[in-house]
Amino acid sequence: MGILLTAEATTDAAATGGMGLFTVLYIVVIMAILYFFMMRPQKKEQKRLSAMLSALEIGDCVLTSSGFYGIVIDITDDTVIVEFGNNKNCRIPMQKSAIVQVEKADAE
Repeated sequence: MGILLTAEATTDAAATGGMGLFTVLYIVVIMAILYFFMMRPQKKEQKRLSAMLSALEIGDCVLTSSGFYGIVIDITDDTVIVEFGNNKNCRIPMQKSAIVQVEKADAE
């Protein structure tokens, strides 16, 4: 009877070790899925946005995060001055991060 108890104990220990390995493998697979579906596209979008803002020039038509279209009048390190509408008095300084979309002036 003692031999049977010893054999069952080693079988249970082997099964528990296999479950631990399965759990670690499951966590690694979940993390890989999260990386490819969440983090990677976000990094790609950040690179696209930074490339768009670095190519920003005076005279480009921009769309702001608030939904206004305007023309870039002046550019500094982290701010731009945007002219809205036909009124030449409506010039507003804003951060570059508020720009969502850029249409080049020579593309027309």
